[in-house]
Amino acid sequence: MTVPRPRGDEPRNKPSAERAARRLGTLARKWGYLISTTAYLPHTPEEIERELTALAGRLFEAVASDPPDLAGAAAAGGRLVELRCVGAESLRRSLEVLGKALLHEPELRRVDGLAERLVLVLGALSSGYGEMLREDIQKRQEGLSRALLKVEQETRQKQVITRAQFEEVFAGSASGVALTELDGRVLRANAAFAKTLNRTPAEIAAMTLFDLVHPEDVEQLREGYRDLVAGRLHRLRTGRRLVGKDGEPMWATFAASVIRDSLGVARQLITIVDDDTEVSLLQRRLSHQALHDVLTGLPNRQFFSTRLETLLRDADPVHGVTLFHLDLDGFSQINGGLGQDLGDRVLRGVAAKLKAVFDGETALVARLGGDEFGVLVQNTAETPGVVPLVRRITHELAEPEYVDGQRGVAVSAAIGVVHRPPRDITPAELLRASDLTLRRVQRTGNQWGLFDRQLDRRDRHDFGLAASVAGAWENGEIVVGYRALVSAGAGSVESLEARLRWNHPSEGVLPHETCVRLAAETGLALPLGTWLLRTAAERLAASGPGVPLVVELTAQQAADPELVGEIRRVLGDTGLAPSRLRLGFPAAGLLAAGDAADNVKVLAEIGVPAEIHGFGDVTCLTELPVRAVRLTADLVARREHPLVTGTLSALIDAAHAAGAEVGVTGVETREQAAWWRERGADRLSGPAFPDLPAGLPAAES
Repeated sequence: MTVPRPRGDEPRNKPSAERAARRLGTLARKWGYLISTTAYLPHTPEEIERELTALAGRLFEAVASDPPDLAGAAAAGGRLVELRCVGAESLRRSLEVLGKALLHEPELRRVDGLAERLVLVLGALSSGYGEMLREDIQKRQEGLSRALLKVEQETRQKQVITRAQFEEVFAGSASGVALTELDGRVLRANAAFAKTLNRTPAEIAAMTLFDLVHPEDVEQLREGYRDLVAGRLHRLRTGRRLVGKDGEPMWATFAASVIRDSLGVARQLITIVDDDTEVSLLQRRLSHQALHDVLTGLPNRQFFSTRLETLLRDADPVHGVTLFHLDLDGFSQINGGLGQDLGDRVLRGVAAKLKAVFDGETALVARLGGDEFGVLVQNTAETPGVVPLVRRITHELAEPEYVDGQRGVAVSAAIGVVHRPPRDITPAELLRASDLTLRRVQRTGNQWGLFDRQLDRRDRHDFGLAASVAGAWENGEIVVGYRALVSAGAGSVESLEARLRWNHPSEGVLPHETCVRLAAETGLALPLGTWLLRTAAERLAASGPGVPLVVELTAQQAADPELVGEIRRVLGDTGLAPSRLRLGFPAAGLLAAGDAADNVKVLAEIGVPAEIHGFGDVTCLTELPVRAVRLTADLVARREHPLVTGTLSALIDAAHAAGAEVGVTGVETREQAAWWRERGADRLSGPAFPDLPAGLPAAES
């Protein structure tokens, strides 16, 4: 933009033009700021400043022109409208800032009649602004009218379509649909609704919706509809009973909504009704099946556990409750030997007998799973004691179940009893207490037993230890230790026995026997025993003394069909000579022919000697190639009893006659060692022989 010069002046120099341009830029920034406070401008500040700078220049030229360029000034006013500078105060602010700026512009001071020219130019600016604003408003009104007309046409079209869709849905819906007044009077009902009630649409139209609902459900439904109309509910969905023409109730689901006018005033109600009679019956049937045992018809564990809390809360505070937890003895033999069908008949018979035993009591009988049953009795002053009830159970179960009129099958059960537990005990704690009591009864071989808090704490402690075996093994708390097996005659270390040692952070050192027992309870006996064998062999082969290694096998290892293959791999991997590895087989597993006895024979063929640990019966010496035996701990502990002393001498003589050495563990003093030497024992171990070869950790502290 070039700044026009006043008449009669010579062309200005370049610095003067630059100063004028800067003043116009300053004017544009001030102008833009003032306008932005009066209207929303859909442009960036840079864009506004650029546009207003150009307009300021045009107005400058319009004032300086001779005659004043009023058309250009009017165009500038129109451009302001195009820029959306159309706030209520936009034009006034523009005239104020432009009038002051142009009146004091140095370049215009020598223009003749500046004030008159400025008035004309600003008037033309206002005129152009007003004309463009009028045209803009007119265009927008025309556009709005066309848009409203289009919306109205579309709305009418949608109303026609919506009405047609509603009629189609209303008439063709498989669900019952009723259109009613706010007070429930039926305006329209479709064919499906009439069919559900076995009435005609005309009959329904002469009634209210509440006339069709079961009397006991009317008030609740009315209350729901009142909440719906009042706006407290957006949509009502509830299950209620309808009454058909024959008077028979039927379950139905009501889904109701309010139809409101354009002002939001409730006018009508529309209700969709689905006949749920068959669904309700099915749900009740499925619920019963989910909470009851299919075979016996008794409640299952889930139902039993759920009901326990209520029964405990409602029990007589003086007499409390008694829980009987039963596990059938030898049921797997019945299933395996006589067939599952017979087993199922036995379970049904047990269920019937338990119900008969507690028929006169307030009791809940349930099948907890497999061959386990539970009975919770709510005691009263007349309820028999625990012992009479246990006798009734055992007597009833002992009655044989006759199959096909020929074969009689009777069962017995181990029973754990929790009598009058605390009222605040949780169902889970009660079931856990009964289960621990039952397992203790089974371990001891008794018929039944009462819950004992002290024994319960001990069992829970042991179960907690058993559960942590895997983690302790992984974390390195379980290690391999050794104990010396000493020649009874020479007193020198004859061999070394590898044993487990658990360095428990709070229990201290747990011995090998405890580790093996806990591992057997958690299914880790085989992998942990294999790890012991391999770890001990690797260490002894690498740096240990040249004496044999003795490893006592668990019962699972001894009968493992893969034992021989594992031994071959250990010997191959470690380089340990077969003759240096002696495996101790539990005597109990060798008395019956099976995989354990076969493993002894095959290992003997590859040069790995076998020992019998827990030796107390000479039968297994007659057919198995064993190199040594270890007397059972029970006999060793009772060695000085006259009957046991003779038995020990006979066992030692029989072992020597079979070519086997005799070992004794648990020798605590030198006097005991002398006692065993006199009776012919060959190898001794125990606290009396604490010394180990250098570098090997002891099995016990």
